[in-house]
Amino acid sequence: MTGRRRTRTLLPAHHRPAKARALSAGALAACASIAVGCGVVPGTTGGSGDDPITVMTWAPEETKATNKPGMPALALAYARWINSKGGINGRKLKVLTCNDHNDTVSAANCARRAVDENVVAVVGSYSQHARSFFSPLEAAGIPYLGGYGVTDDEFTSPLSYPVNGGQPALLAGLGQQLARNCGPVTLVRPDTIAGDELPVLLDSGLSAAGHKAAVDQRAAEDATEYSGHADQALRRVTADPTEEGCVVPALGDRTDTFMDSFRRAREAYPTVRTASVLGSVDQSVIDSTGSAYEGSYVTGWYPASRDKRWKPMREVIREEAFGDNRIDESDPGVQTTWVAYTVLRKAVESLGDGEVSSRTLRRTLDDGLKINTGGLTPTLSWSFDDLTAVSGFPRLVNSDVSFQVVRKGQLVSARKGFVNVSKVLENTEAS
Repeated sequence: MTGRRRTRTLLPAHHRPAKARALSAGALAACASIAVGCGVVPGTTGGSGDDPITVMTWAPEETKATNKPGMPALALAYARWINSKGGINGRKLKVLTCNDHNDTVSAANCARRAVDENVVAVVGSYSQHARSFFSPLEAAGIPYLGGYGVTDDEFTSPLSYPVNGGQPALLAGLGQQLARNCGPVTLVRPDTIAGDELPVLLDSGLSAAGHKAAVDQRAAEDATEYSGHADQALRRVTADPTEEGCVVPALGDRTDTFMDSFRRAREAYPTVRTASVLGSVDQSVIDSTGSAYEGSYVTGWYPASRDKRWKPMREVIREEAFGDNRIDESDPGVQTTWVAYTVLRKAVESLGDGEVSSRTLRRTLDDGLKINTGGLTPTLSWSFDDLTAVSGFPRLVNSDVSFQVVRKGQLVSARKGFVNVSKVLENTEAS
């Protein structure tokens, strides 16, 4: 999991001065098409009639920090699947992909590529650099549908249509889950500006359930080992032998690296539990580490990955991406992309034989279209009446999280149904 940069002021699109510009040759290469071997379902720009519907999905790949290659990979698989069924309302779906490289320049280049290609939406994507990519999208009126939820801008931009509660909901929910089960809590999180927001959100959940705040322990997000941090966290949560403490590593792709150090260090200390959020821990990580996560508490946005509600996604992966090791069905990024494309399909279907464009997509979503995701989320709608009252997150429509736990090596539901954390988020103190 990666933290978020806090933004509190909503800047209307007409105040954003950035304009669409042509991409550099490097960005063009990053977003090249399948037709030349690099990632697009062939077709042309979507509009009306029989023209393909063009969208884009981006995420970081092959970087030293958080990577989400499964998101664009699933988007391409989804397009192959839907096109094999005749497309959406008879129109083919054309998916462009882009690597944002976890940096501001590449993120902006991906957005400018989307503008240059006249996409109707950016769908099911991940980027920490919202300030770089939203300006080009807003200037062109392109909706950002189903982002991962890693930045505050995804919950403030009028062109953003989030499908989950993002990092705010995960951390607030985890705090509630731990308050019922843990003594002292230590959060080990990235020593970054984005990471600075994580303690506030975790503590909001803890305090809502009457638990004292967690100890905030910073660590480098790209370290190769964390033995010192593991020892420090263990000393803190075992200071009182009458209480079973919890250590919460929230280091994104480096969480597993931390757990390697933690597994060796914990033998010298009393029993403690670990906890995290999906994105830092998922079933594939648990499978690769033996019993290291046994008993761990995990908070997610969606049902556990083995839930029958994921069957349609699993079938698409099996039919169109069998053997593609970039796609992990338990990864919340992949799951978010699936939900986002489900929303896209239903929004396009609602337009019938009419024009499919960024403008018509925004209009149908803003007008209160109700979208059922098969129980993976509550019914989604972004009309004014459906927006929550969470201060600082005006585009938030889904505040539900799922409580999960690792039992016998499997990530399973710890509580039936979803837990809504909107009240906790409403009371979160603005930083």
